[in-house]
Amino acid sequence: MLKVGLTGGYATGKTFVATELERLGCHLIFADQLGHKALQPGGAAYAPAVELFGAEILLPDATIDRKKLASIVFNAPERLAALNAIVHPAVFQQEQAMLASFAAQDPQGIAVLEAAILIETGRYAHCDKLIVTACDEETQIARGIKRDGITREAVLARLSKQLSLEEKKCYADFVIDTSGSKEDTVKQVQEVFGALQAFAEGGAL
Repeated sequence: MLKVGLTGGYATGKTFVATELERLGCHLIFADQLGHKALQPGGAAYAPAVELFGAEILLPDATIDRKKLASIVFNAPERLAALNAIVHPAVFQQEQAMLASFAAQDPQGIAVLEAAILIETGRYAHCDKLIVTACDEETQIARGIKRDGITREAVLARLSKQLSLEEKKCYADFVIDTSGSKEDTVKQVQEVFGALQAFAEGGAL
């Protein structure tokens, strides 16, 4: 099975590209969803997170208030690192289980792992190929404001904490520019999928 990483900057269309790849037949893993699952009651990271950050991060139903947790670690690198040390191993374990299941079902298939910090965590090195989604900064800002209902300043603050798109592109086997229309992005996804499919079947890119 071909393992493909999919990453990119904030609001660059990662989810849209991932959904298109899934529609074309790829097996999809959303690392962010696995992270949420790990922090749910009974999840591998739930008890350690509550022990580390205290009951103040809990909602009345005993679930973790992820917005509050995010606000605690946003400007505290040491606390963020501590949270990542709890969540990332749990996510990795789930990813490996899903990849093994996909490989058993579809040995010649393509599994796509979508993760915002795939490069930063070093997980990209476990992938056979890497796709990076990118667009111009003003498009990122406009999308972030519309999607998340936050200010321009808040978007810029998020961008400042990420690797730049130019840095991420250096790791990419494929760059999908989502600055244009959805139709243009879909066309690029189809071209990349065709190349990946040829590689998965034993061809060369």
